[in-house]
Amino acid sequence: MTTAKPITQPMLPPEGTPKRTPIAGELFLRALADHGVDFFFANPGTDFPPIVEAFVRARDTNTKVPKPVLVPHENLAVAMAHGAYLMNGRMQAVMVHVNVGTANTINNLTNLSRDRVPVLLAAGRTPFTERSQFGSRSRPIHWAQEMFDQAGMVRELVKWDYELRTPAQVGDAVCRACEVAMTTPRGPVYLVLPREPLSAPLGDLTAPVQPRPVPARPYPNPTSIETLAEWIAAAEHPLLITATAGMDPLAVESLSRFAERWAVPVVTFNPRAMCLPTSHPMHLGFEPGAHLAAADLVIALETDVPWIPSLQAPPSSCRVAHVGEEPLYLRYPMRSFPSDLAIAADAAAALRALDEAVGRRLTPDDARITARRRRLAEEADTRRAKRASEAAGAPDRITPAFLSRMIGDVVGPEAIIFNEYPLQADYCARENPGTYFALSPAGGLGWSLGAALGAKLAAPHRFIVSTIGDGAYVFGNPTACHWVAGVNDLPVLTVIFNNSRYGAVRNATLSMFKDGASGNDDGRFLADLAPSPAFDELARVQGAHGERVERPQELRAALARARDAVVNERRQAVVNVICE
Repeated sequence: MTTAKPITQPMLPPEGTPKRTPIAGELFLRALADHGVDFFFANPGTDFPPIVEAFVRARDTNTKVPKPVLVPHENLAVAMAHGAYLMNGRMQAVMVHVNVGTANTINNLTNLSRDRVPVLLAAGRTPFTERSQFGSRSRPIHWAQEMFDQAGMVRELVKWDYELRTPAQVGDAVCRACEVAMTTPRGPVYLVLPREPLSAPLGDLTAPVQPRPVPARPYPNPTSIETLAEWIAAAEHPLLITATAGMDPLAVESLSRFAERWAVPVVTFNPRAMCLPTSHPMHLGFEPGAHLAAADLVIALETDVPWIPSLQAPPSSCRVAHVGEEPLYLRYPMRSFPSDLAIAADAAAALRALDEAVGRRLTPDDARITARRRRLAEEADTRRAKRASEAAGAPDRITPAFLSRMIGDVVGPEAIIFNEYPLQADYCARENPGTYFALSPAGGLGWSLGAALGAKLAAPHRFIVSTIGDGAYVFGNPTACHWVAGVNDLPVLTVIFNNSRYGAVRNATLSMFKDGASGNDDGRFLADLAPSPAFDELARVQGAHGERVERPQELRAALARARDAVVNERRQAVVNVICE
């Protein structure tokens, strides 16, 4: 996979370059690059002069720094960092303007937090001196933008926060931020950078900043693995439920082998990654449903919500084991699922250990296992055939199921899809690890297109697709998104599921008050977004290939034209699909 690299050394300045005293901002950027940070997503303000100076000096002296990416909205910057991380697994950096910029990041910062994505979110701070220092306050806003506790806005969402106090500690602050963010369970961190220390002089910068090693991911406790293996060997109706195991391609491979060898059905409930190939014989879909009701053992593997307790539950006699890097989700204030066993472990390592432990008790050709495997494979085939029939489409309208199937058919198996709710995974075939990512469980809207752009930046040779509802598309600041795509040559395909409403709001209202007054209004009050803007025309103004599709017969060809515009012409494309 080809990824962008930081600008490399040598550090010798071109002949004739004036010698300047290094400043702390230069060391900050150097330290990020030394920690493998590819990109520096920036939405600047009056706190950025030392950052601007540091980048220009780096350009003039060929110094190693991350690639700067100007992003005209903070929410988009965070989403792009998220997408870049999903492509290469390396920490990214975002910097925004003091408290107001920080406030605009919180929506997608929540997604980073719940998805355990390591991003260094940096923000300037209004100058703390009113006079007498280089960088002291020079604008009226410098008084109004000061807060008693700027980091307090984000402290619940980050693993660590700190405010730079002296210029000499900037390298140590970056080291600390990176080791905290990259230690499992990973997550975002927050660093406040007042401009006085950031612009202050330092000594020589030739020595690189040495990253500190982080602990390995947790290895499963052998005793706990043996206990769970005993339960699996004895179970007649085991069920494995997962949501994010597929964030690690090795876990997809391990899960595929484990599920087929021991005939364990897998449900990917509210998946945020492709956890098991669509065609896998043990893939039983995306809802626990009847399998949960009949289960005598549930393995909740890397899933925060394995089922909805108000709607369904396993039998009281069913054993439940939670397995994952943080199996109890301690940052969730309330989470009360039954638990008979909890194993803190990397998913791939846990599955490999379980596979070996069960193999000491059973053989894959055991008559009981063979019969269950055959029965479950037939059930999976029947389910897939039913879904294919449901996605055939009505002659007079485009349904979400039909649109989902068409997307899967047209974009191909190697495309990487970033889905913000509307794409129905049951109808869109995904076979390869790392080809499907979905909005975090936090549900911070305006993520998909930004994440797709960040992914394209980090993996420029991959075909990237954003699937998004019309409401979430507006949340994502499409004007800013398409500007960034054009300026940075990031052609991605965006497919808008346009139903002219906030579907989640309407569905939630009807789930509670279908027989109430709001049901008489079809749940559309405060959810109606009609008349819908001509998103395709707005995209064309910004240089994109844009089409509006209303008839099922036109859909495949329109998607194919948009795909070809992205792949062959390197143009961004938007397909505005009118659907239920």
